[in-house]
Amino acid sequence: MGGEATAIIEMAGLTKKYGDFTAVDHLDLQIMEGEVFGLLGPNGAGKTTTILMMLGLTEPTAGRVRVAGYDSTRKPLDVKRIVGYLPDNVGFYDDLTARENLRYTASLNGLPSAESRRRIPDLLEKVGLAEAANQKVGSFSRGMRQRLGIADALVKGPKLVVLDEPTLGIDPEGVRHVLELISTMSHSEGITVLISSHLLHQVQQTCDRVGIFVKGRLVAVGPIQTLSQQLMDSDSKVLELQAEPLTTELKDDIRQIKGVDGMQESGGMLLITCQEDVRRQIADRVMKAGAALQHFRMRGFSLEDIYMKYFREA
Repeated sequence: MGGEATAIIEMAGLTKKYGDFTAVDHLDLQIMEGEVFGLLGPNGAGKTTTILMMLGLTEPTAGRVRVAGYDSTRKPLDVKRIVGYLPDNVGFYDDLTARENLRYTASLNGLPSAESRRRIPDLLEKVGLAEAANQKVGSFSRGMRQRLGIADALVKGPKLVVLDEPTLGIDPEGVRHVLELISTMSHSEGITVLISSHLLHQVQQTCDRVGIFVKGRLVAVGPIQTLSQQLMDSDSKVLELQAEPLTTELKDDIRQIKGVDGMQESGGMLLITCQEDVRRQIADRVMKAGAALQHFRMRGFSLEDIYMKYFREA
């Protein structure tokens, strides 16, 4: 994203209750135009309920959600015109071909036939299904159906695409293709993409920002790097050190540095736990000992580390 980005999705106090059960609990969130945003959380966290409220397919108990300025509850048809949606279990007519399924979707969305004839071959090419255009969808693999689902979500030329568990049940090569498609949609065509997923590695590969969702609540939101830095500022740091020779005397010397809590050796690496950044002091001790510094860095937090911290706290 560049320049002055504006919010395409705005949620304020968004809440959904089913009797005594709160599926979504006072959600405040803005998603900016042109970004790939990952809504991350375990199954049952409230991600799909949030999407259904956003699309105007279920009414909130309290709060509101706007998509491109349209209130999803009051103007659901306006929202549907500008949003492409791929549900977690996409449905097609199995006895129709890929091309025929897309033509049907195009006609449902009021796309002129001349426009759909021009657009559909291009979409099938983009999702890698050009050669399967005239093949009946009943014979498609799960990965092919998901790619057709992305083409189906794009056929109306939406401003925003919502993908609910887009890589579930797909083989690794199919996952790679789908993730590349998502990145291309956003970065080349300026489409905003919202991905709902519980698969951390794939979200980390694709998303500009993530929101971590636990038990209906958004417990953290931001770029992965920012969330990682927040954890590094608040938690113990781990330094990885390789030096030659790494003598007992040098290890004892490092252990005496103020702020060093402990150390252990793992795979030829010395892992040093500390409450503050003591890299300069450690480097000084290594150099004074006449040892060669081969590897020295502060270990960052992966999305999995971030997720597990917030999940435990929640």
